Amino acid sequence: MPYDIHQEKTYSQDRSKVYDAAKKSVEKHKGQILKSKPDDFQFEVKFEKTLLGKILGDRTQMTCVIQADGDGSKVVMDIYPLDAIGRKLMFGARKGVSEEVLRLFTEHLESNLT
Repeated sequence: MPYDIHQEKTYSQDRSKVYDAAKKSVEKHKGQILKSKPDDFQFEVKFEKTLLGKILGDRTQMTCVIQADGDGSKVVMDIYPLDAIGRKLMFGARKGVSEEVLRLFTEHLESNLT
């Protein structure tokens, strides 16, 4: 199972609405924004080991870019696990953590769009 996960999802809403929904999802999960380029509709965020009271075991870092896609938008997400001092983990990560963080993030992003 790869540690780095790349996922793309399309939405019918415009970029600014999807960007706002994504930022709300980060807040919901108590993510720490590392870099933000609101004019380019992108940010980089770090999530701790615990999300919504659930202990996942690894920290993760995600890059999120919202691109125009016709009348809608496309969200491009790349996520990977981090070690205790914030470096990218190349081995020894717990199985399924990045997938779970990505799943929770997209679920809340989508609920913010309705």
